[in-house]
Amino acid sequence: MKAYINKIFVLSVLATLLGCVDLSEKPVGLLAPESMFNSTKDVETAIFGAYGWMATERLYGRQFVSALMLRSDMEDIGDRGTPAERQQVNDFNMDDNNNMVNQFWPVWYQVISAANAAIAGAEGLNLPENTINPLIAEARFVRAFSYFHLVQVFGDIPYIDYFISNPAAVKEISKTPAAKVYEQIIIDLEFAKQWLPDKQPGEVRSRATKGSAASYLASVHLTQQNFQKAYTEAKWVIDNKDKFGYALEADFQTLFRAPQVNNMKEHVYDIDFLGLQSGAGGANDDIMPAMTGVRGGDAPRSGWSVIVPSQKVYDTWDARDYRKKVSFDDSLLIAGKLAPYTVFPNTKRPHIAKYARFAGNSNTEGRYSDHNYAAFRYAEVLLIAAEASAEVNGPNAEAAGYINQIRARARNWAGKQTAFPADVSATGTKADFIDMVMEERRLELAFEYKRWYDIKRRNLGDAVFKGANSLEPHATFSAARDYLMPLPRVELQVNPNLGPQNPGY
Repeated sequence: MKAYINKIFVLSVLATLLGCVDLSEKPVGLLAPESMFNSTKDVETAIFGAYGWMATERLYGRQFVSALMLRSDMEDIGDRGTPAERQQVNDFNMDDNNNMVNQFWPVWYQVISAANAAIAGAEGLNLPENTINPLIAEARFVRAFSYFHLVQVFGDIPYIDYFISNPAAVKEISKTPAAKVYEQIIIDLEFAKQWLPDKQPGEVRSRATKGSAASYLASVHLTQQNFQKAYTEAKWVIDNKDKFGYALEADFQTLFRAPQVNNMKEHVYDIDFLGLQSGAGGANDDIMPAMTGVRGGDAPRSGWSVIVPSQKVYDTWDARDYRKKVSFDDSLLIAGKLAPYTVFPNTKRPHIAKYARFAGNSNTEGRYSDHNYAAFRYAEVLLIAAEASAEVNGPNAEAAGYINQIRARARNWAGKQTAFPADVSATGTKADFIDMVMEERRLELAFEYKRWYDIKRRNLGDAVFKGANSLEPHATFSAARDYLMPLPRVELQVNPNLGPQNPGY
């Protein structure tokens, strides 16, 4: 959102509107909405503040997305000298005082608080629906987006859909059942789909649109295994792709070459970082290129080797697939010479290249990058449509066609057409076809924070962490415990109403 959020603006909004406070200790935002919101511009400012919190070190800049990566079977710990909190998340032996969780939990609620403030302020303006509802819809999208992440990670959580102005009320907050949270997410997204515009000014993709809301509705329904509704929403996005400006980028590498244009056609919704800018509270501090980059490489390609795929993730990926070339760094300049991964100084495995290879305006480690991270891209809409269609109707030509659109792009090696991966056909059993779609998701969306959610919703944990073909074995994985992370201990200590703790912690 480079046209809308700059360093000074983010800092002023975060410091003034929200403050760096913890939900469990005191409410986020003690001012009354009627004293803060006097125009639609004020509402927009609050929404931009919520967007700004997403582009911080504690959410999409490192902590939250790192936790999602490490929880999956696609990314492992590289340098074992990294702090124990990361190893605990990766190794399925975390406790309820894990500092990664302590870092990102309150920030998600700060995002939600900003959205709730915007909604309350907008409603208090008493403007016509056509004037104010598009902004309310944008704030409700932000709220739904935040809760969709929280409910998948934690299960039952506090659901707050109002502006907190009374400090005493906070100690009464308790958990809402996950099923109810999902109901509220769907209500917000349906409102957003109704009232958001087809495109935002300048077609910027870091602000929500009708297509963003419908795509997330498809994902929510898929997560809840309501496959007919998931298919209906995804198909609606596909049928209206020209109206929304959606399409697959011709070259897969373009998606991961910063700085990306604000209106990249494959981005349905993205998180926009500004190169070489940062602020208080970790604002705009993107550290993912450094976290995934090779420790010991020549600048500007030197990282920290923290999040590194297991060797088997690399070895089992067919080298004829262009997505493998884009996704991995298996050689790098070290001391002026191109070195293979077998002699990397720290972790002798291929590293993730999607973020470190082309970090744009950033420091020598790739930190403070210029990436627009795709929280949702059009390829995933096609994948959802294929999976949901096959669940409803079995293998069919339409579902296969969606997969083949993605595979056709994977055959384009920067303009040179190849024959791999071949098109799929609508044959075989339903189970085999679904397995194929899930494998296509694993490869197409590799290292993009999606795999853990797929493992969880498909109940694949025992197979992918303990099975004979495990890419990243973890004997400590427990399906009874590890599909949820623990609620932060400090939150339960301050407010016992948030109990009980999730099972196994």
